[in-house]
Amino acid sequence: MYELFANLTLITHFIFILFVIFGGLFFFIFSKIIYIHLPALFWGIYIELTNSICPLTYLENWFLYQGGLTTYSDDFINNYLIPIIYPEELNTNTQIYLAITLIFINILIYGLILKNLKKK
Repeated sequence: MYELFANLTLITHFIFILFVIFGGLFFFIFSKIIYIHLPALFWGIYIELTNSICPLTYLENWFLYQGGLTTYSDDFINNYLIPIIYPEELNTNTQIYLAITLIFINILIYGLILKNLKKK
């Protein structure tokens, strides 16, 4: 049961990461998403630049600990999601590059949003 909750937490974490990176694109469908996306974006930038750990990581580890598990079973999550969320080569320099990439992607997205707003 705890492994299921750990998996759900990991999937939620992955979806949140995707939202932080690309969530601004939802503006074209639902403009009010900006009020959710901007705080999430700033959170993602903060986590990367301060070498902090997301609370979802702690929650996931708590579920694993409660279930007496140290790693996931060898499945989709272990093979595909974990290396994306927790890459082995992650260090301070890599996190800075990730933060810069995150900022750059969102500058492009919000540039499109502003361009679209000017057309209206």
